[in-house]
Amino acid sequence: MWVGKPLMGEELTVEPKINCAEACVRGCVLGDKCPNIEFREAASQFIQETSLDEMLAMAEERRRKKMMEPPKWVLPED
Repeated sequence: MWVGKPLMGEELTVEPKINCAEACVRGCVLGDKCPNIEFREAASQFIQETSLDEMLAMAEERRRKKMMEPPKWVLPED
């Protein structure tokens, strides 16, 4: 990590590392500097282009597949 002073005419920009799941509950706090901007755009496009009935059908299909899977056992390590 570079900790010196910026050169003349340069700005020192430090992008904070945040947990988006906690910090962005009510909307993105980083705005255009968000590292997940491409995912946000893809999600917006999906929501605009996919009807609610299609989304519900996708969720129901995934739920049915999940119910058909055998149980997964998690054994604690000693």
